[in-house]
Amino acid sequence: MSGLREVWPFVDAHHRAGRPVVLARLVGRDGPGARPIGAVMAVAGDGTWRGSLSGGCVEGIVIDHARAVLAGAPACLIPVSPGGELMPWEPAPACAGELRVLITPAPPSAVHTAITAALDTDEALDVGTALESPHDWRLSAAAGAFVERLRPRRRLVLVGATDLAATIADIAEGLDRRVVIVDPRAGHLGSGAFPASAVLVRSWPDEWLRHHPLEENDAVITLSHDPRIDDRTLRAALPGPARYVAALGSRATHRQRLARLDGTPGLARLRGPAGLDLGGAGIGETALSILAELVALDHGRTGQPLRAGHLPIRADPPACPSSDESLMPRLTVSTR
Repeated sequence: MSGLREVWPFVDAHHRAGRPVVLARLVGRDGPGARPIGAVMAVAGDGTWRGSLSGGCVEGIVIDHARAVLAGAPACLIPVSPGGELMPWEPAPACAGELRVLITPAPPSAVHTAITAALDTDEALDVGTALESPHDWRLSAAAGAFVERLRPRRRLVLVGATDLAATIADIAEGLDRRVVIVDPRAGHLGSGAFPASAVLVRSWPDEWLRHHPLEENDAVITLSHDPRIDDRTLRAALPGPARYVAALGSRATHRQRLARLDGTPGLARLRGPAGLDLGGAGIGETALSILAELVALDHGRTGQPLRAGHLPIRADPPACPSSDESLMPRLTVSTR
């Protein structure tokens, strides 16, 4: 998820209330770190804040600088070192590389409105902030700026308007996924259980997919437990490019499903029963299991315990190099 998207509901709420907000963004780092380049903290004039730039070891320092900007100090680009406040004999954290943090007032109204609209409608937008004083905001990817590229979120299509679909949709809000819940049954869609951000569609899912073709990074999960609905979905989705196509159900149910779908193109890549083996039984645990499998697939991981792996813990997206390498890379956040 892009840094701005993570904190924007907080920023927008304070903007509408007329309260000032300062943004602190991680724009460079020497060495490893707990948060990716582009991570954001938003600090409001009423003392509240959201977001983080590290695992917790620099946030207090950053908040102090942000509050100084709220009080009238100029925007600034500062170095911050994790453990910089420790005594010489105290051990420093492993992620002890210097961070470069850009601290500016939240964007002016025109830029704020453009960001809000782009996030609301899933439109592409480049947002730049000058790395030289006065660190002004711009709606472009100009040289000499830290650029965040907002891109449309990947779709997560949930077939079956069930309580599990509602829980998955709630969790997926933090995973940079645009949730679409499709069900031909009007009574199910009208339960009121779904988050406002989810798109609710009354349609047979195969018909909806015909008019809304899947893309490679989209995901489809059947949850209705009704073969008349789920099988039609899978026959439509499996031949397409979506990387993750999964079906809820027990192993016995899945064997029956495979027999019914025998001969369907792409059947070998159907993930069923959906999810990782967490052993959970409740709705929340089942939702976590399914989304954990999706996240692992997104990043090319197996879902094994971190202690058993050797790859970097966090799979960072690649960054586009800036025209001024002496400063730091531009950030590219693209989900397509």
